[in-house]
Amino acid sequence: MWLFISNGKGEIGVKINENCIACGNCLPYCPMGAISLGDERAVVDEDECVECNICRRAGVCPTDSFEPQVEGLRAVRNTFSDPLVPHKNTSVPGRGTEEMKTNEVTGRFRRGHAGVAIELGRPGTGARFRDVEKVAMACAEVGVTFETHNPVTFLMKDLETGKFQDEILNEKVLSAIVEFDVPNEKLAAVLEKIREVAGKIDTVFSLDLACRVEEDNSAPAVEIARAGGFNPTINGKTNIGLGRPLAKEA
Repeated sequence: MWLFISNGKGEIGVKINENCIACGNCLPYCPMGAISLGDERAVVDEDECVECNICRRAGVCPTDSFEPQVEGLRAVRNTFSDPLVPHKNTSVPGRGTEEMKTNEVTGRFRRGHAGVAIELGRPGTGARFRDVEKVAMACAEVGVTFETHNPVTFLMKDLETGKFQDEILNEKVLSAIVEFDVPNEKLAAVLEKIREVAGKIDTVFSLDLACRVEEDNSAPAVEIARAGGFNPTINGKTNIGLGRPLAKEA
């Protein structure tokens, strides 16, 4: 679990200094539209800024006016939104979710189980953790096992209910992924919960399912999703000779 301590001076994020000449070059590069032109220079809407650092790395500022000063809770925004910054709990950069798609190596999802990933937010939309929490808590009602190496899981204060730490609920990020394992017999109920909560959140999301292919070439998660009124696009991934196989037949 991450614990957050106030820096005593308020939370600090990216700033635009007095060198700015209000040229507007940076405006098209902000995926959240958080930069606007003031009377004398550009300004950042700190509530909408996700600390992705795209504005600075775009290299379009003629006066090098961006000053990244990520402190306090702004660091949460930064690690979920900047693909070059690793999460301190997982050491994986960006959104930080470990691969679901290499199950033949990791063995994370056993036969009779499905892996579920719900990615909230996209460039141009983003997501606040209050919506991420709604999705996690809705799925937790069915009884799921949240992925321990997912950075979103580290924000939860109760893995049984999916409840997050209250102080981060209003923080906004480019995207965040709720990821868990669920027995096939509970998958239909999980999908119904996701359908219900979809109308209660203020962002977009994509839904991913992963499962072992059975010996008869059937994919149980696909069949359950279709029976529930979903229309999944089937994708396969084979990693020949990569890593050390850990998956068991069970």
